[in-house]
Amino acid sequence: MPSTRDIRRRIRSVGNTAQITKAMQMVAASKMRKAQQAALAGRPYAALMNDVLAKAAARTEVFGQPLMERRAVKRRAVILVSTDRGLCGALNSNLFREVVKFDKNTTVFITAGRKAAQFIAHTKRTLAAEFNYKDAPQFSEARAISRFAQDLFLKDEVDAVDILFTNFISTLNQQPRVVPFLPVGKIEAVQAGYGGTQTGELPVKGAVPDVFEFEPDETTVLGALLPHSLNFRVHQILLEARASEHSARMVAMKNATDNAQQLIKELTLDYNKLRQSNITNELLEIATAQMAVG
Repeated sequence: MPSTRDIRRRIRSVGNTAQITKAMQMVAASKMRKAQQAALAGRPYAALMNDVLAKAAARTEVFGQPLMERRAVKRRAVILVSTDRGLCGALNSNLFREVVKFDKNTTVFITAGRKAAQFIAHTKRTLAAEFNYKDAPQFSEARAISRFAQDLFLKDEVDAVDILFTNFISTLNQQPRVVPFLPVGKIEAVQAGYGGTQTGELPVKGAVPDVFEFEPDETTVLGALLPHSLNFRVHQILLEARASEHSARMVAMKNATDNAQQLIKELTLDYNKLRQSNITNELLEIATAQMAVG
């Protein structure tokens, strides 16, 4: 049975841990608000661009862009977007469960985030490139990832590229999701919060018409638009991943703080019971000694 000194030490230890998790919770909450605002701000533009490209994909024969070329998938690349740090609950674990669904022999990975690179190395999968991105993802970081994936596809080193990331739905709900990246003919909306995410339809006024007019010509416009749209798509996904990370970390640290405080209450109760028992025993010993002397 632990002594009162042992219980006091454990109470102090748990209290120190609670202070750390509380501080981390406050920091994560501050970053979460900024990350959520950034992710939500980019969704209308990303959804509109995705809708345009989804409709344009039906006219692949007309456009004839290399990034829209469909071919038999013998080798696939996956852009895996994870966090740089842990302490965010089951966020990365849920993401990595999706990784094992890809054929290890025919899939190469492009990682964004240290946890993803560590997992790929630990499971002995093929790592094509490793990228990092900041707490506030920059467009230049997304462009570097996007261009590397495009180069693999255009050089016929891979026949398709997918993106695996954690989609931000709400503060309490983040879900891993796989979306097609290349060829562009497979494009679909990736944002939560919009209806019709599987068909690419936007439930908003002024939806994009089915008939387009291009100036100066279709090839020139899409030749410039496609790479930019792919770059922005990766940037939006990085924003979604960061919003998911900070939300999950805030919730995880709040749960850890609450559990620590509950444990402190239970330890304090045990301490008081043990202390009261010791005092009672001491009184009984004094009373017994007095009776023996008398």
